[in-house]
Amino acid sequence: MGNEPAHTVTRYDQELDRLRGIVARMGGLVERQTAQAIAAVVDQDEEAAIEPPELDTEVDALEREAEMLAIRILALRAPMAVDLRMIVAVLKMSGDLERIGDYASSIARRAMKVEPLDGAFSFSPLRAMARLVQENLHKAIEAMVENDSTRAMEVWKADTAVDELYTAMFRELVTYMMEDPRKIGPCIHLLFVAKNLERIGDHATNIAERVYYAVTGEMLPAVRPRGGAARKDGHKHT
Repeated sequence: MGNEPAHTVTRYDQELDRLRGIVARMGGLVERQTAQAIAAVVDQDEEAAIEPPELDTEVDALEREAEMLAIRILALRAPMAVDLRMIVAVLKMSGDLERIGDYASSIARRAMKVEPLDGAFSFSPLRAMARLVQENLHKAIEAMVENDSTRAMEVWKADTAVDELYTAMFRELVTYMMEDPRKIGPCIHLLFVAKNLERIGDHATNIAERVYYAVTGEMLPAVRPRGGAARKDGHKHT
């Protein structure tokens, strides 16, 4: 774009800034959705369960806005190199963020169905998993907003710990259901919540991978680090 008039270049830069701003706003909303959904479950907070589904409409609208703007820039500006990678990455990240919002809303809707398990099951594993997922999501969004490949790599590596916490919780709940069939219902709800948290973690890692590629031009390995066994197909939850 070096031969274009200054005002055209300025407009192009403004469009890129607007695109980044839309996705940054999406990031803030889905972080809030996730935090509220988690509070709804682990604190049995009925008020917190209300907001995540209500924010879905706004997140979906921002995703459509980001998609339309990205396509417009690609069609009219013919960006090259770093800008091209960034625009394509933002287009994909908006989809990841929209899915995170959906999972958070699902958790919030399920929250009031989660019943206490008479002290036999502690919420501690779920709290630990939720805390790590929130940290990874926050770092991924920061990496996205700041074009920070180092922070993106941190999120990518932390995916292992999320998977290990999910696996441990899954085994504990299955064992508890086998010992006391009367608790199958509450345990199923908790498994649903844990699985959706794990999926939020996966999409946060997707975002980190896209940031890393946009900034460096290099793809992270297709096999993500994982405790016990490596995971192939890094984008299994899309």
